[in-house]
Amino acid sequence: MRLPRDVPGADLVRSLRQLNNQISRQSGSHIRLTTETNGVHHITVPNHSPLRIGTLASILDEVALHFHLSRDELLKRLKL
Repeated sequence: MRLPRDVPGADLVRSLRQLNNQISRQSGSHIRLTTETNGVHHITVPNHSPLRIGTLASILDEVALHFHLSRDELLKRLKL
């Protein structure tokens, strides 16, 4: 599945909240999300519009690894 090219950081944060990620802090334009599902996990999402494709791929790969999903399964779940 191809990555979407126009995802703003705020939309990604909203989508990741479906997976029990909560905003734990924000420093400037970077939002840190934390989940305790499957153990504690932190991910930082830049609040940029749109996210660079490499940044989006890296974030999705890290979240997918934590939840034991493939990137495609994660994209379907997040409906990006």
